[in-house]
Amino acid sequence: MRDPERELDNLPRRADAPGGEAVDRSLVLDWLRHVSTAMNRHQDHLTELDSAIGDGDHGANMARGFAAVRAALDDPSHPPTSVGEALVTAGNSLISVVGGASGPLYGGAFRSLGKALGTAPQVDARRFAAGLTAALATMQQLGAAVPGDKTMVDAYSPAVSAFRDAADAGADFPTSARAAARAAEDGMRATIPLQARKGRASYLGLRSIGHQDPGATSTCYVFHALAEAAGAAAIPVQ
Repeated sequence: MRDPERELDNLPRRADAPGGEAVDRSLVLDWLRHVSTAMNRHQDHLTELDSAIGDGDHGANMARGFAAVRAALDDPSHPPTSVGEALVTAGNSLISVVGGASGPLYGGAFRSLGKALGTAPQVDARRFAAGLTAALATMQQLGAAVPGDKTMVDAYSPAVSAFRDAADAGADFPTSARAAARAAEDGMRATIPLQARKGRASYLGLRSIGHQDPGATSTCYVFHALAEAAGAAAIPVQ
């Protein structure tokens, strides 16, 4: 089993290390602003998806949660000073504002990513990949979900794998982010024929088949936003 914390200790911290360009605070702030914009733009679509197999509040929760993230990060009285601090702040905001399962899952993932990256002013793509692995581990621990359960993990897990594989092969950050966005979208689409095994959708049994999972869809927006912030424009997704 991979140990994300041990991997982080063994990774180089130089901006010119294998894995490409450095990720700094500015890029992370752009990423989170792009996520906020995407959740607001696609709020109705997420609501429609969630109304079919859930509580119907995923769109509103995501839009409200990431608006709070944006407000916290733009607060001039306490600007984040590092990549890690920005991500921990985002996670704390989501946990505080978003109800249901999505707040703790997304919030916990962003907090783990931020804590893994620490106080460094910038990190390379391989170190960021190890941080994403730690974030995924937190999400799976909190949600007790695995790929195939028809949850956000079905998009998050392949996205992390694609990012890590690209970075390990020497790709720069934009290329790694674009690979993650494509994998997240593929994972999102793959939830349509699945029967839900976790969350409220699981109560529907066979009736959950044929519906795209809203959590996997919002996860797809997160990774598309990462690619956009990195300058690797991703294919528009709905």
